[in-house]
Amino acid sequence: MAISTVRRRRSAFAAGLATMAMALGFAAIPAEAAQSPLTDYVALGDSYAAGQGAAPYTDRTCFVSRRGYPVIADNLKGVQLNANAGCSGYTSGAVAGNLPSSVTGAEVITITVGANDVGTTGILLACLPAPSSAECGGALGATQAKLTDGTLATSLFTMVSFIRSQAPNAKIVLTGYPRLFAPDHPFAPVANPMVDGLNGVIAGVAGVTGSQFVDVTGAFAGHGVGSAAPWINFNAANILDPANFHPTGEGYRLGYYASLVSQRAYVLS
Repeated sequence: MAISTVRRRRSAFAAGLATMAMALGFAAIPAEAAQSPLTDYVALGDSYAAGQGAAPYTDRTCFVSRRGYPVIADNLKGVQLNANAGCSGYTSGAVAGNLPSSVTGAEVITITVGANDVGTTGILLACLPAPSSAECGGALGATQAKLTDGTLATSLFTMVSFIRSQAPNAKIVLTGYPRLFAPDHPFAPVANPMVDGLNGVIAGVAGVTGSQFVDVTGAFAGHGVGSAAPWINFNAANILDPANFHPTGEGYRLGYYASLVSQRAYVLS
């Protein structure tokens, strides 16, 4: 068969399909219109929201990493990260005071914060060298008081209320923190109950503010410091290593991101 004859038949076939599409009303609909709109997403919080512990960093001041869970979520089909405003050292007050402009149009807002409000880093630095010291006992007592006297709950409630006033239609998601140490680690009896208490307050605030709480402890089980496959950084030779007590890249991907997805944090309905 001649090539020119084949081309004519193909052209006639294509023209026939185009005519049929126009008759059915399909031709006027561009391909992009059939796609679902992206969910506008903003991430807020402390170093865990920024991605500290999973170098390299795009911002050394806040320790923002592309391996953190907000950027991983940006690769999720249908989710568009408009801002990751997480920053190392942020408290709930700092989160509320440093909202990105894009928060007003956000449809999903995740927030990981609370640990700095109660001084968990201070406890780790004071207690790891000497768990029985007076300094450790004082740090533990101060943190426990903030967890039980309503100080943390009030701060978190105020933060969520302010964010909701700026983004009244957004789905707000509060995440918890992982237990940092394997159950048989010598420091587990000090640190892990503290994290459980912190998570309990965050979950309670989520409940009274109509927000969602995402628990990550199950995903991190078996991956604390001292486990065979830790997802928490710990450099014993340098207790001041900024990565210490923060998730690794695997922790953000398989711990935080996996928990957010499995608990449908990015789903609007």
